[in-house]
Amino acid sequence: MQEIVQSQPEPGKTRTAEILDVLRDEILEARLVPGEKLRFDELRETYDIGISPLREALMHLASEGLVTTEQRKGYRVAPVSGTDLREIAFLRGEFDAMAIRHSIANGDELWEGRVLAAFHAMQRRKKIGPDGDVDREWERHHIRFHSELVSECRMPKLLSFRTILDLQAQRYRRIAAAHYLNAPRDDVIEHMELRDAVLNRDADLAGQLVRAHYSRTVDIILAGEIAVDPADPAD
Repeated sequence: MQEIVQSQPEPGKTRTAEILDVLRDEILEARLVPGEKLRFDELRETYDIGISPLREALMHLASEGLVTTEQRKGYRVAPVSGTDLREIAFLRGEFDAMAIRHSIANGDELWEGRVLAAFHAMQRRKKIGPDGDVDREWERHHIRFHSELVSECRMPKLLSFRTILDLQAQRYRRIAAAHYLNAPRDDVIEHMELRDAVLNRDADLAGQLVRAHYSRTVDIILAGEIAVDPADPAD
């Protein structure tokens, strides 16, 4: 297990919620690497956490697809692969295209205003932060923009599924950060075209654009010099 840099928990959270947030961040940042075995004793010592909240947190992470379970072998950080990444992108594109179509049918002027505000907030930040990594505020606004596009679909189960897929996609982007950030791409134009298609109530075009947007991310990540099919590590 790599050295872990602990995040500060938010006040008022339960111990399970605290450890869940911390472990999720460690996995998304790849400080807990794909395929790494998550040993209870080490985690309990590192985070000064009891068995019950730790087990609950790991079970929740498994439901998000960030952790895998093996009978009698415990938990591991979920592995990564090109096949998995393509499936995530395909499902994100299909779910978002469907949700955008329903949001266009249901959304009013207030929804349009939220889409515009989210786009404006995202464009005020630079994608690459001063440390050369993904700027976390840009990423937060980026997630908010895509979330607002689908926010009026009125299908809570679909929105729950896409949230899980978005977490999994974030991990790939961060693992491949160096190539993802430096590849030639005009994010502004891609998001602007998607914004305009939605505001013009063109569901067919918006669906095409969001599918292409996610597919482009996959192409960039897989074109980089990154090992996305690591061998299964030894215990």
